[in-house]
Amino acid sequence: MKAHDGMYIGGAWRPAAGRDRIEVVNPADETVIGAVPAGTAEDVDAAVRAARAAFPGWAATAPAERAALIGALRDVLAARKGEIAETITAELGSPLGFAEMVHVGAPLAVASSYAELAASYSFEERLGNSTVLLEPIGVVGAITPWNYPLHQVVAKVAPALAAGCTLVLKPAEDTPLTAQLFAEAVHEAGIPAGVFNLVTGTGPVAGQALAAHEGVDLVSFTGSTAVGRQIGATAGAAIKRVALELGGKSANVILPGADLAKAVSAGVGHVMNNTGQSCNALTRMLVHRDQYEEAVSLAAAAVATYPTGDPTDPATRLGPVINAKQHERVRGYIAKGVEEGARLVAGGAEAPYERGYFVAPTVFADVTPDMTIAQEEIFGPVLSILAYEDEEDALRIANGTVYGLGGAVWAADDETAVAFARRMDTGQVDINGGRFNVLAPFGGYKQSGVGRELGPHGLTEYLQTKSLQF
Repeated sequence: MKAHDGMYIGGAWRPAAGRDRIEVVNPADETVIGAVPAGTAEDVDAAVRAARAAFPGWAATAPAERAALIGALRDVLAARKGEIAETITAELGSPLGFAEMVHVGAPLAVASSYAELAASYSFEERLGNSTVLLEPIGVVGAITPWNYPLHQVVAKVAPALAAGCTLVLKPAEDTPLTAQLFAEAVHEAGIPAGVFNLVTGTGPVAGQALAAHEGVDLVSFTGSTAVGRQIGATAGAAIKRVALELGGKSANVILPGADLAKAVSAGVGHVMNNTGQSCNALTRMLVHRDQYEEAVSLAAAAVATYPTGDPTDPATRLGPVINAKQHERVRGYIAKGVEEGARLVAGGAEAPYERGYFVAPTVFADVTPDMTIAQEEIFGPVLSILAYEDEEDALRIANGTVYGLGGAVWAADDETAVAFARRMDTGQVDINGGRFNVLAPFGGYKQSGVGRELGPHGLTEYLQTKSLQF
């Protein structure tokens, strides 16, 4: 695609207020593939004003009509699936097959779910002598990350539109081309001018201006816990609503009696997919001491089935990490693991290629819960395998981080797995390989965030409550 040299504001592409640019780099070969404007506070202000002007009309639009327009948006995205997937592969480095199936497929499913929810959701209820109204909160400032550049946009925009809110989107500076394609789709779908607005830019400038803008009623942010903490403080000072989907250090607990080979294979895949750049990646595998060495061997064998290379090659299953900074960060964590005494079973810190931000798929054994690689979010293709003595020890290790976003439990039967999952301090747990559900709430405990995304729970984040007494 050709990058737009402007912002999508008020239903049209407008020149940016400033002249600064952000270069978009292909992480697989380090070439510049485009450039977009670096938005300023002036651009953000124009976008917020457009969203504010459009809000009364959109909020008054019948839910069925809003639903139809979300459905139209989904159809446009589906029609441009190939182009979007190729763009995601170019600016994120995701293998093309994964980009088509997950990076585009998942948000299409999410958009479909909100097209249905917008039409069927009850925006009022009767409680005793009161009628309770659920009304759109207003203008949403949506700040999205680079790791799922379309899915994270749709997971915020679709429920906000369904609720009757208007938005300003500030996408990650590493993946703005996907966001521009999304804005094109919004326009083509016929969503009214000003309901959705796009400002590209950096977090410290455009992101901070959006979070602090007095015309924004809710800030919805997905990203690191450190940045989420800053945004939460900014929003709190203004007494405005905030939804934060932040970091994770998820545990994959394999209990005795589970199908060990299946659990290990699925766990490795969960980490290696998207090059480990998923906030809920199951980066800590917990195995009973009696099965530990067998699990380590199985994990090493499984990792060998994830060839690294050109993401446009159908044989590639593991692309690069997003940028040079992340490349050094992940390799630094691998070196830290070796330094602290973990046993390197596969991979390592040495870059597999001279060009591109590639990291070898890495597995550590003999990892203890206090090690840095067992506590901090790495965001790369690095798996740590920890041993436990009994279920209580496994639970202590699983809950023993500041995060609580995702998790998984494998057991001989679902009843045993569910009993363990109920005691985990985390927002979502896969049971014996449970599948992704677009209607299930996604979000975290502890420092993994505030609020939920997806399904009806995600819709309520964009609503406020009014009661009428009779």
